[in-house]
Amino acid sequence: MIKNVHGNTVDLLGEAIVTGRYAVSGSLPAEPLLCEELGVSRTVVREAVKSLVAKGLLTTGPKVGTRVLPSDHWNWFDPDVIAWQSKAGLSVDFLRDLQDLRRVVEPAAMRLAAQRATADDVAEIELAYAGMKKAVDEGGDYITFDLRFHQGLMRASRNRLLIQMSRALGALLRTSFEISTSRVDGPRSSLPLHRAVLDAVRAADAERAEKAILQLIDGAEQDIEQVLKSRKRLPRLSRPAPNLRVA
Repeated sequence: MIKNVHGNTVDLLGEAIVTGRYAVSGSLPAEPLLCEELGVSRTVVREAVKSLVAKGLLTTGPKVGTRVLPSDHWNWFDPDVIAWQSKAGLSVDFLRDLQDLRRVVEPAAMRLAAQRATADDVAEIELAYAGMKKAVDEGGDYITFDLRFHQGLMRASRNRLLIQMSRALGALLRTSFEISTSRVDGPRSSLPLHRAVLDAVRAADAERAEKAILQLIDGAEQDIEQVLKSRKRLPRLSRPAPNLRVA
């Protein structure tokens, strides 16, 4: 997606903060300097700063100016923040935090999905699974369908807060999926685990759905740990997810 001047300015400042160019608790350069450096007007800079305040990266005040906040204040459910962190480099701790979050959220969501999913919900998840299988068999975009699969399951929970969380988790989950599918035969070996989750939800078996998603998360965690040990380059969310190739 092509961004406008405001969006580009937010990206440039956000990346600079996340990469540590501006020190935590330190002040941003004065507006005239930022305008000159970024080639934009004061209005654009001010609006960009407001956006970054809303994302938890900056704080402003009449006596303290505009200062950088520590990372524990950042909105880690904001896709832009995740994308900037991806460019800066994903840490092992960050990825393990993500796996912990999945363990907390997804099993409970699967229990609800098994109890509440409609025929339309199941059909939507089936389409996502079919897209994953086609990508494995013929090559193509596996990760987008994997994300649709999991978000479809979250929507099937019929819980507004979980559905909202699934939208916010999109960038986080894509990071996890892209790493875990980078292993040779990783997507093919995970297909039966996805099928087991879907079958349990279709059968309205809450206990089996919970166990199946935990097995899927365990498999993803093992894949991620193997990739981390191999020291492969981790994904950059600024780039399109790579397509699978048929061996």
